[in-house]
Amino acid sequence: MQAIELKKGMIFEDGGKLMLVMAANHHKPGKGNTVMQMDLRDVRAGSVIHKTMRPSEKIELVEVVKKNAQYLYAEGDSYNFMDTETYEQYAISADQLGDDVKYLMPNIEVILEFTEEGELLAVQLPSTVNMKVVETQPGIKGATAASGGKPATMETGLVVTVPDFINEGDELVINTLEGTYKGRA
Repeated sequence: MQAIELKKGMIFEDGGKLMLVMAANHHKPGKGNTVMQMDLRDVRAGSVIHKTMRPSEKIELVEVVKKNAQYLYAEGDSYNFMDTETYEQYAISADQLGDDVKYLMPNIEVILEFTEEGELLAVQLPSTVNMKVVETQPGIKGATAASGGKPATMETGLVVTVPDFINEGDELVINTLEGTYKGRA
């Protein structure tokens, strides 16, 4: 596979490390060749790096086994999930999850990704989640969605820009890929 085909959530091997693509951007500077700019997370160590590759560079995707699971609870720095078929429980560290912890709501359905040897690599979130607004400025009467918006803190600590008519206590649909407001729930 070529680097230009990489998308968020894919896992590939790079120098003996398993790297999870957090963001991939095809960039064409004014001068020179096009490049792929990516934010990658080392699956095992949890460290995040920014890497640039040529679009034609060959990469080796890792074969993953996917299992449907449900998020149960957080315990210290560890997040616990349950396989919905076997009821087996798995824990994953906050370092491995990265910013995805801000989207974890109790009982949310996710997909756990494992290596063929059974090592837990990553958690694939649903495309949207419903969250309540716990803190924002009061709504403005007559405001429309077309205005600039205001920051709102969700129940998990995630801060999202929302339209001016949103109030505390409103339940919103949040896009987990981009971290943006999609609408009211």
